[in-house]
Amino acid sequence: MLRALAQPEGRAAMIYLELLLSYLKIGLFGFGGGYAMLPLIRHEVVERNGWLNGAQFTDIVAVSQMTPGPIGINSATYIGYTVTGNVWGAVIATVAVCLPSFALVLCVARVYARFSANRHVAGALAALRPATVGLIAAAALLLVNSENFIDWKSVLVFIAAFVLTQRFKLHPILTILLAGAAGMMIY
Repeated sequence: MLRALAQPEGRAAMIYLELLLSYLKIGLFGFGGGYAMLPLIRHEVVERNGWLNGAQFTDIVAVSQMTPGPIGINSATYIGYTVTGNVWGAVIATVAVCLPSFALVLCVARVYARFSANRHVAGALAALRPATVGLIAAAALLLVNSENFIDWKSVLVFIAAFVLTQRFKLHPILTILLAGAAGMMIY
């Protein structure tokens, strides 16, 4: 897991480069937001590079959901730190995942204002909506199928949280705190 700490100096530098390239790729091809990025993040972190196992990745996703900010950026920060064992890994992964979006937004913003009324542009954007929903559904299925994720206790906590927020209009932060307390007591 903490490969950079256990490697000779030259290999540690390669870990940082691998982390940078992986998160640049995730940032460049991760369309649809954080949840839609999860399958790509999992592929890079668990399957391709073997930095984490499936259970560790699922734990990172859970923590990233509960911390303020976008899940893709939160997970990049946590994974970068976990892989390298220091803040520089977190900084590299976080900047790398944000950089492609930042550059694309700067370029597209100028063009979009000029061509937003064009029917071809409007059609292309409309076509991206269902693709994004599909990517989010794939992320949900990926998490459901990962090891150590769903058991009957987790289902009960989910149902309780759902009822508390939907039926009784409990504030989401209080629901998260109660679910965390329930998880600590159950597990």
